[in-house]
Amino acid sequence: MKTEPLIRVIGLGASFHQHGESNVVLHGLHFDISPGETLGIVGESGSGKSVSSMSILRLIPSPPIQYDEGSIYYGPLEIDLLKADESLLQSLRGNDISMIFQEPMTSLNPLKSCGDQVIEVFEIHKRHPRSSWKERVLELFAEVQLPDPLRAYSAFPHELSGGQKQRIVIAMAIASEPKLLIADEPTTALDVTVQRTILELLKGIQKRMNMAMIFISHDLAVVSTIADRILVMKQGEIVEQGFSAQVIQSPSHDYTRALLASRPPQEGRPLRLKTVQDHLGPNQGQEILQETKASRTERHKTLYESAPVFEVQDLHTWYPIRSGIFQSVTDHVRALNGVSFNIYPGETLGVVGESGCGKSTLGRTLIGLEKAHSGQIIYKGRSVLEMDKKKKAAMVKEVQMIFQDPYSSLNPRQKVGEAILEPMLVHGIHANRKERIAAVHSLLKEVGLQESHFERYPHEFSGGQRQRICIARALAMNPEVIVCDESVSALDVSVQAQVLNLLNQLKAERGLSYLFISHDLSVVRYMSDRVMVMNKGECVEYGEADQMYATPKNTYTKKLVASAYALDSET
Repeated sequence: MKTEPLIRVIGLGASFHQHGESNVVLHGLHFDISPGETLGIVGESGSGKSVSSMSILRLIPSPPIQYDEGSIYYGPLEIDLLKADESLLQSLRGNDISMIFQEPMTSLNPLKSCGDQVIEVFEIHKRHPRSSWKERVLELFAEVQLPDPLRAYSAFPHELSGGQKQRIVIAMAIASEPKLLIADEPTTALDVTVQRTILELLKGIQKRMNMAMIFISHDLAVVSTIADRILVMKQGEIVEQGFSAQVIQSPSHDYTRALLASRPPQEGRPLRLKTVQDHLGPNQGQEILQETKASRTERHKTLYESAPVFEVQDLHTWYPIRSGIFQSVTDHVRALNGVSFNIYPGETLGVVGESGCGKSTLGRTLIGLEKAHSGQIIYKGRSVLEMDKKKKAAMVKEVQMIFQDPYSSLNPRQKVGEAILEPMLVHGIHANRKERIAAVHSLLKEVGLQESHFERYPHEFSGGQRQRICIARALAMNPEVIVCDESVSALDVSVQAQVLNLLNQLKAERGLSYLFISHDLSVVRYMSDRVMVMNKGECVEYGEADQMYATPKNTYTKKLVASAYALDSET
């Protein structure tokens, strides 16, 4: 006997009305979800995935959104949520229906401790006796695999890694034991081992509570693992839906096949990744050239004959732990503990490891955003730690960083053109504003955007477009080395392919070197010449990318490779 649906979406159509223009974003959507079921939603950035799920809770202000047709029925109450008043919606939000948002930093209050933010859920929804709130929060933090629940309870968001912040958000979402959990890219910021743990956790909670779940992700391998049914969206329409195995193994729509083929391959090394446009456009049958093992070996031989641009020797970056009335230092968090490596001109060095292993600290220490405790960083033969202010400023121009979260990297009140122009002004690049504007226009085109985008604000762009803006801003300084800190982690597979192709193209044209930090093993393998595996602040394995993935030597590396999700079949 089929369970009655918890949510029924019937003929949903919606449009955005802004600046005197109307833009249709959803076209006649039909789907439902039952208690205990997981519905996976996939599609490119801007396809309507998040808009359709956020419409269930009416989280998008009206205006700009307008629902032109259709209904969203919530089963237990048999009411149309599109017609519900605000008081009813408030009683459902975070209580019956909860949501995990894509960008954890924008979901958390930077001025409140993480523990207090989860306690807020109990206060609002009158959950548990007040005396048990702290104990329950610590239980939740342990459930979502935070390494030190007590520290996380009193920590502020900026004191945690991206993956740890995402786990705080997940703890907040499940605190009220909702009937429906909408998870919008909930594992985007998580490394493979924690990702697997979180997905198993969500499935365990779902089974225990008979909770329905809508799981939105750009990672098709993850969706195929957790979802009972998959819904594929393109430009606000559902182009395919069905049981997970059916959609992944025998997709019926060209668009679904194109999405599946846009992922970095498990084997082989194409010179560029195929995007959705490649698969659906006039050149869909065109063969992509591969880098052979022999040509890769020869390229590496030439690459490593040159002098390294960076030499890092026995690097330690420690953070003090303070306690007592006078906040005296009692110990240190050893974020980096004796790391050594080289980066060569034109090389991509990949860095992988679990959340909190020191990957981001390594990148930030390299460019001077964190102060090293001891060790040596040699840039072009000169010690960075011994540089005077003038030499360090010159190095800053040559070594740039693309951060993990493109939205929080941009000033929401500043036009993107001005954000790209600003570092040119600070460092005196180009003679005047006219030349700088011309340079920004050129950079926008170089990263696949338009000159007219100069006048727009960050919120007017998709996640993939915002990351391109951040790449353009990094390029504004004409750098020689770029630290990419999870720079494609928030992007869907097709946009990810575009950005990875762009990074490789810029590397070839400009002779760039990359320190490429990511938790996505398939992306790191595809992008990297060599890979460094980090665990608890130390380098545990370091070598040629293909060789390391094929035959990992360290037990920890083997664990990472074994934890990665892969699709059951190649399309």
